[in-house]
Amino acid sequence: MAQITHTTAIVEPAVEIDLNANARSAVVGYLNVVLADEFVLYTKTRNYHWNVVGPNFASLHQFFESQYNELNETVDEIAERVRSIGGRPVSTLAEFLSLARIKEESGRTPTSEEMVARLLSDHEYVIRTIRADLVLITKLEDAGTVEFLTQVLEQQEKMAWNLRATLPFVPLVKA
Repeated sequence: MAQITHTTAIVEPAVEIDLNANARSAVVGYLNVVLADEFVLYTKTRNYHWNVVGPNFASLHQFFESQYNELNETVDEIAERVRSIGGRPVSTLAEFLSLARIKEESGRTPTSEEMVARLLSDHEYVIRTIRADLVLITKLEDAGTVEFLTQVLEQQEKMAWNLRATLPFVPLVKA
């Protein structure tokens, strides 16, 4: 589970939703880490949208745009989930970068195939971390956040599938 810091787990004391302050604080801390990951992934996808070149430019430019629009919605929904349980969503670049498990990419512009592969790797990482941490969130008895994160997980799985489908086929067993 995400490490909770003072700035990521501020919880409004007057929220009476049958979830104790310690559980809410832990959930807020975790959601803020997911929020940071999603924001970095959004930014990386937007970067690739702006900088993709090559024979697949038109299709990848449009594809990346659809993905970053979806991620933008997810970022907003996670922040609103944090607020709905009395927390404060992280909201500065410094906070996003300090909490994110996905690393920002700067410097050399990757090839279009590398872009897709890197985004796929990041989505699969987010999927694995959400899947593992859902077990811990379940123990905090926050059914709303469990259901919410399950929907985020399903969205990530679909986005990863779409990315995977754009990569060249590599057979698992050589014939």
